[in-house]
Amino acid sequence: MIGRLNHVAVATKDVRKASAIYRDTLGAKVSEPVPLPEHGVTTVFVELPNTKIELLEPLGENSPIVKFLEKNPNGGMHHVCYEVDDIHAARDRMKAMGATVTGSGEPRIGAHGKPVIFLHPKDFAGTLIELEQA
Repeated sequence: MIGRLNHVAVATKDVRKASAIYRDTLGAKVSEPVPLPEHGVTTVFVELPNTKIELLEPLGENSPIVKFLEKNPNGGMHHVCYEVDDIHAARDRMKAMGATVTGSGEPRIGAHGKPVIFLHPKDFAGTLIELEQA
């Protein structure tokens, strides 16, 4: 069902500082920060030949990554995103298999302008999973 790895998301308190590490130290191509108020984060994408790294910074006190950063003050891997052909079919399959789809369960538009859902880490070996329609 899952397709290619779209990105690995890393939560950080400061996307500009994290961007500089990827750009200046590792020599990667890094996008400008983009605030996504509907998701409560500011994102930066680090482009790699085979995938992307998404840097996430909280946007406001109600950001879904605030608690993650409280538990992990230095930041760290937040989630893994896989592509799927049909987000609704993927959601329905996950629910039928007993997986927990977070939030309302309805796909929302993600950072790439495509529908996404998130799957609870308790069902996936402790890893938050994002599914994005390809």
